[in-house]
Amino acid sequence: MRYALMTEPQQGMSYADQLAAAKRAEANGFDAYFRADHFASFPGPPGQPSTDAWSVVAGLARETQRIGLGVLVSPVTFRHPGTFAKVVTTVDEMSGGRIEVGVGAGWNALEHEQLGLAFPPIKERADLMEDQLAILHGLWGEPDGWSYDGITGIKVTGAIFRPRPVDVAGRPRTPAGGARPRIIVGGQGSPRSYRLAARYADEFNLSSSSPDKAIEVNGALDDACRAIGREPSTLARSTMAGVLVGRDQDEVDGRERDLIKAFGQDMEAAEAWLEERRNRWVYGTPDQAREQLQRFAGAGLERIMLQDFLPWDLDHIDVMGEELVGRA
Repeated sequence: MRYALMTEPQQGMSYADQLAAAKRAEANGFDAYFRADHFASFPGPPGQPSTDAWSVVAGLARETQRIGLGVLVSPVTFRHPGTFAKVVTTVDEMSGGRIEVGVGAGWNALEHEQLGLAFPPIKERADLMEDQLAILHGLWGEPDGWSYDGITGIKVTGAIFRPRPVDVAGRPRTPAGGARPRIIVGGQGSPRSYRLAARYADEFNLSSSSPDKAIEVNGALDDACRAIGREPSTLARSTMAGVLVGRDQDEVDGRERDLIKAFGQDMEAAEAWLEERRNRWVYGTPDQAREQLQRFAGAGLERIMLQDFLPWDLDHIDVMGEELVGRA
């Protein structure tokens, strides 16, 4: 199992807060640091500061040394595919080739409305996502002169794209002879997302689901890969799971109180709310958390994004490093 720390900076994290979390994850041996791409603040009180994901990752690229960096996931409604390819490649160069890119269709209508961004129906957003995935592959990996006529009317004509992504060992190879960032498609799982992952992605990330759900999704992904002649084992599988751990039960209890406060939960309803999360998060004392990680590994997952809703608690990251990373 490989480990990434996942944060939700729309909770009100400043750039300095995110840098502190990324550096602590790097020091604790995490494979990668990912952040969400949202403009509206949640969970918790509305109106908290919410920074731009790729601007932040560019800064992190210059202030970290080893850890992989990525965004999980960038909605296709936020950025034109061609501009997005350029932004990611620029940040990739700044990082020395440590960037991974997650692509999604978007889901939060409010953050689009508040910034005047179009939020078409899901069919149109999924079409745009397919165009974006095709364009990332084409601009990053096809020979000069590549053209594309998209589903949504986007046209690329005679592309000459520079700089190309950084060519470092371990990256997917391209038809033009270079390399590109790994591409992640994520979500709860739908037939179209399976088909898009099979065709374009290097990894499928299942969001906020149980190990049992992961087994079901992995079977559907295997079928989607075989349908286009792809070897299923070439598509990596991961999950994003909430995390709340402590060295002992007293620490767990304290972090439960902090989580209830951060989410703005009614204390009377908190126990039922927590119980639902205990069943699908990486939760509890080290032994309990490692048991859940073993269940995810047994479901065929190769990497877990530990979704930390207490990102200012840097000791929480230390506990993950001490008790989970490399031990389960």
